Amino acid sequence: MADLKGRPRPTGATATLCRTGFPHVTSTTRGEIDIVTAPSQPGFSPLDLLYASLSACLVLSARIAASQMGVLDRISEITVDVTGEKAAEGLSRVAKFNIVFSITGDLDEETRRKIVDAAEDEICTVSNTIRGTPEFSTTIVEQG
Repeated sequence: MADLKGRPRPTGATATLCRTGFPHVTSTTRGEIDIVTAPSQPGFSPLDLLYASLSACLVLSARIAASQMGVLDRISEITVDVTGEKAAEGLSRVAKFNIVFSITGDLDEETRRKIVDAAEDEICTVSNTIRGTPEFSTTIVEQG
């Protein structure tokens, strides 16, 4: 696959939470989302955002892969459904991601598999990060 380094998009997010209420998240590019925590509340929980990030990155990466393979014009839709299973023991974490790709269009199974493999293993920054062991650098700033 070709090198995908292009003009970098600013990335990052800040979450703010008061003594009561729910987190409000603002992206570096001024996107905003309110986070929910109750199971019956519509909206995104922090875990939903993790799944959303992975699914969005994978559909975009699959489109890039299809374009690089010269088959994008034969695709009508790409859908990626991501769910997960939390670990039964140890730290609170997702132990398994369940990913279901659906690629609609005039493609054979081998081509679909190549698109998925390239998206998951080469192109998607989110899947590559989750599979790796990223370093965390945490700073605590004292506020008055």
